[in-house]
Amino acid sequence: MDTKILYVVAVAVAAVSGGYYYYSGKAKKLDVDSAKNMTYSAQGVHLTQTDEQGNLYIRAEVKQLQQNMQLKTSKLDQLNAVMYKQGKPDATFYAKQANGFDDNSKVILLGDVVATKLSDQGNKMEFHTDELTGYPKTRELETQHQVTVQSPSAEFVSQGLKANLNNGQYEFYKIRGKYAPSS
Repeated sequence: MDTKILYVVAVAVAAVSGGYYYYSGKAKKLDVDSAKNMTYSAQGVHLTQTDEQGNLYIRAEVKQLQQNMQLKTSKLDQLNAVMYKQGKPDATFYAKQANGFDDNSKVILLGDVVATKLSDQGNKMEFHTDELTGYPKTRELETQHQVTVQSPSAEFVSQGLKANLNNGQYEFYKIRGKYAPSS
């Protein structure tokens, strides 16, 4: 058999199979599947996020970020964040580590966690714990771990916390501490 005929047959088979592969959509499916399996990593991340109306919502700094696109999870090291309400700082958060789930609709802060609720009058209420679960979209916090609460008029320890940062409602469990109302 002539090599010229073999060459023409090989090119024809390659063209037909390549065309079939391309037009069948498998090439695009492989691109999408490979993107979903990717895990991203970044260091020295500075984040600024706005709400639906374009108002500043959150600013955060993270030493290192790892994000799994397929599982919709993230792991953040050395999180420093400020949440805003009506353009003013409303709450701050610090944690050695944070784990985000379901595109960060649930975030678990771990290790030397400090959450601070700021008031319009300049007062602040600090929550110190080793683990705190936050729901950024609803602005709610909760934990079953021991929480030390410090404010200008009180300092106490609670065996858990449930807080709504939108309306300032706080639930504490098994409280021990001292309260000195301002006169």
